[in-house]
Amino acid sequence: MLTGLVVLYTLVPLLWLVISATKSQEGLADSFGLWFGGDFSLWDNVRETFTYNDGVFTRWLLNTLVYVVLGAGGATVLAVLGGYALAKFDFPGKRVVFAVVIGAVAVPGTALAVPTFLMFGELGLTNTPWAVIIPSLISPFGLYLMWVFATEAIPAELLEAARVDGAGELRTFVQVCLPLLAPGMVTVLLFTMVQTWNNYFLPLIMIKDPDWYPLTLGLNSWNAQASTAGGEPVFHLVITGSLITILPLIAAFLLLQKFWQSGLAAGSVKE
Repeated sequence: MLTGLVVLYTLVPLLWLVISATKSQEGLADSFGLWFGGDFSLWDNVRETFTYNDGVFTRWLLNTLVYVVLGAGGATVLAVLGGYALAKFDFPGKRVVFAVVIGAVAVPGTALAVPTFLMFGELGLTNTPWAVIIPSLISPFGLYLMWVFATEAIPAELLEAARVDGAGELRTFVQVCLPLLAPGMVTVLLFTMVQTWNNYFLPLIMIKDPDWYPLTLGLNSWNAQASTAGGEPVFHLVITGSLITILPLIAAFLLLQKFWQSGLAAGSVKE
């Protein structure tokens, strides 16, 4: 019963989004929210979404892809490198690093918004893509996750065997460890990708030029048109744009699911 309610709670908003994307601006007000209207306007809405305001939606989509590829991709690479090093190498101050990572996980991103803005303002990087990309490279949770995963996924005996066979540290990491770390890498990539794709507050305080907006800020600016003097309500475009926005995330989860699932039981059996 509880599981059914959770599934219903999860799927109803998605169902409403899909159904509403098939309606025109007038149809949204004239029909029941969870059922189709008299006209099927999905393809017209999609075409208008990409052509409205000189096709700025395409620019926002490309901006978001750049932020995800460089920000989430870079965060994943750094998390893998850092997590592996912390899991398999001993060095002075390792406990301090562990405490710092745990503390960073506990700090909400909004608490760092003002210091980050002031720092980037001093560097002259505000209102540029780097103001979104560089903070996205830091993922304390991703680093901690890879640290824990690498500890369980890579046996110390395997590393010793590779070193005895004459493999250097770089070759051992690339050829031996990376395949074992693939499920953890995919998990971190999914978390950072979703976080960067849905990021709203950081671009809100960093970006003022609409040409550098991600999808979150762009769709919000369209939504705000209805409450501005002389603004044109385009709720049908906001809804259709939101539907288009979640499609890449759904595709990423479906494509990476097998890699993700393969690592869910890592470390569950002690030999």
